[in-house]
Amino acid sequence: MLMRLDKFLTSQNVCSRREASKLVREKRILINGKPAAKSDIKVDPECDMIEVDGASVAYRKFIYIMLNKPAGVLSASTDKNAPTVIDLLPDELCRRGLFPAGRLDKDTTGLLIITDDGDFAHRMLAPKSGVYKLYNALLDKPLSDEGKASLEAGITLSDGTSFRPARVSFKSEEDRSDVLIRITEGKFHEVKRMFAYCGCEVKKLRRLAVGELFLDEDLAEGEARLISDTELKKVFSGQNN
Repeated sequence: MLMRLDKFLTSQNVCSRREASKLVREKRILINGKPAAKSDIKVDPECDMIEVDGASVAYRKFIYIMLNKPAGVLSASTDKNAPTVIDLLPDELCRRGLFPAGRLDKDTTGLLIITDDGDFAHRMLAPKSGVYKLYNALLDKPLSDEGKASLEAGITLSDGTSFRPARVSFKSEEDRSDVLIRITEGKFHEVKRMFAYCGCEVKKLRRLAVGELFLDEDLAEGEARLISDTELKKVFSGQNN
């Protein structure tokens, strides 16, 4: 796959196209050990060794980021009136085309995957893929046995909206208002509406995992890091299990 050197460097968030031209003139970019002649020269990112100031530039066609989303931030790429999850990313993780793979409500916290891979996001979010999303919900009152059974059987609201069966458990039987729920859909306010059906209000909601990929406990709220290839596979492991 051939692409212009300056476009490649821009795609990997190394520099802008204008900056690439300057780096070439200063002979700070090497291609297979030799100074690049022009910024628009064609390179093969998967085969050529490209170095900038002595550091090798590893090619990533797509990028996958784990963010510990705080409350008060929109799950969107851009917004004129409020901060978004993209605004939280450090410069070294920013690149064009990034978007949140799925949405968390503004007041919902926890694991959010940010990527520029549309096919990955579609597969992860499609209900037929059976990828579970695990949430921890703190309710205003204990969830009854009847409510738990309803959620696990699947429910239909009075407006006709239906929700697939969920998996429900408690962190402890002593506190049945502290609930773990796993769902495979991502409908608007789904978890909150499901518990409202059972007569409970969600006071706090936090996403803990997508598939078998769990939120890194070392990430403080608002912090982000790259997801490794091994971790990425966990998103699709354990489907419908």
